[in-house]
Amino acid sequence: MIHLILFGPPGSGKGTQAKKLVKKYGLLQISTGDLFRYELGNNTPLGIKARSYMDKGELVPDEVTIDMLKNKVNSSPGYAGYIFDGFPRNILQAEALDNFLCEKDQEVTALIELTVTDDEIVQRILKRGETSGRADDLDEGIIRNRIEVYNKETAPVAAFYDKQAKSHKIEGIGTIDEIFEKLCGKIDQVIA
Repeated sequence: MIHLILFGPPGSGKGTQAKKLVKKYGLLQISTGDLFRYELGNNTPLGIKARSYMDKGELVPDEVTIDMLKNKVNSSPGYAGYIFDGFPRNILQAEALDNFLCEKDQEVTALIELTVTDDEIVQRILKRGETSGRADDLDEGIIRNRIEVYNKETAPVAAFYDKQAKSHKIEGIGTIDEIFEKLCGKIDQVIA
């Protein structure tokens, strides 16, 4: 079973590439944003729990996010594997993912990081902001802050998987198809 972590800062193209990889490899894309929207929108017990933190302006604890991910994986059999998009966001979540997969006698196949310069990310997100309807996609200061938070809190996850010889970098610059070809080449090499 394939368990890919598609990794990179906001605006690096993870979501775009994940959709293409899903079709090619028969994987299920698991996005933390989608998990939250589902759980909150359906008032599930985890959604209610998450909302209780959000309503107080607090961050939802990692355990709640991890439980949402476990529910999704356990309720979605029949795939060749999963692409984790936007997860794990920190070392605690990476350890929890490893432990969860270990309980199933499985493991993360690879973390593939799309590397993109900060200035390119800013330009991409500003362009996305023209149609996304998200105010935070139109403010360069907010975008640069998101990059800084990513570098401080999330980027160390790549080093965590590098220690397991599972971390790979792909340059996320070029056309969507060029980047996809590079990703597929790396994935085919890793799963061979």
